[in-house]
Amino acid sequence: MKPASFEYERPSTIDEAVELLADESKFNRVLAGGQSLGPMLNLRLAQPERLIDITNISELKRADRDGDYMTLGACVTHSRLEDGAAEGFANGMLESVANGIACRAVRNRGTVGGSLAHADPAADWPVALLTLGAEITIAGPTDQRRLPLADFLLAPFETALQSGELLSAVHIPGISPNARWGFYKFCRKLGEFAETMAAVLLDPDRGISRAVIGATEARPTIIDATFTHDNAAELIEAHLPNADWYQRQLHSVALKRALEEAGR
Repeated sequence: MKPASFEYERPSTIDEAVELLADESKFNRVLAGGQSLGPMLNLRLAQPERLIDITNISELKRADRDGDYMTLGACVTHSRLEDGAAEGFANGMLESVANGIACRAVRNRGTVGGSLAHADPAADWPVALLTLGAEITIAGPTDQRRLPLADFLLAPFETALQSGELLSAVHIPGISPNARWGFYKFCRKLGEFAETMAAVLLDPDRGISRAVIGATEARPTIIDATFTHDNAAELIEAHLPNADWYQRQLHSVALKRALEEAGR
């Protein structure tokens, strides 16, 4: 199938993009990397009247240190992180997560901001960046607002974006040099959606012992606890009470594997 007809706009500034989004006379969708939206358009699962392509906005491609944070524009691609745009930050976690996303062709086009705004619970970046305690900036018609990523992701494919707003940046706090992390996901074939996913951050210098479980039937699940290899199943059962036996087993294994990678 091919997409239904739509208008196409390619603004060059955030203000122009927000102005277009604020025009509610048309049903708008934002295009960043298009690796999720493209198939939805072709299958006509999404039928916007106007597509707003934000890939021409230079500010959305920034990747630089901002005090104790790494700030990524919404249009930073997975491959840029894989290739070292944030080299060494978060003790190599960003490069490793980016490297494990689908295939290089997808990583060349897919973006961090697009992944977060799409809010697929089986996507890598929502899980990894929740674990790191990331925040996001949203540009709106009158001002900008910054909020924790945990408050942005409301439910599967549902975010806190309001009419006329655009996710413009992601802010990732640094972790201690001795902090350890682990990330594990299970896919039956390369590039398929994960059936389970877990990320772990153990940063005792900052008092953080956190895991995030993805590929659930809800938004990714945050677990702040003291972790051992033996209590993984207990924690999964406590935090995912509605999961069936098979799902609990999958998530328990993922958490154990992430903990093993983190060195516990």
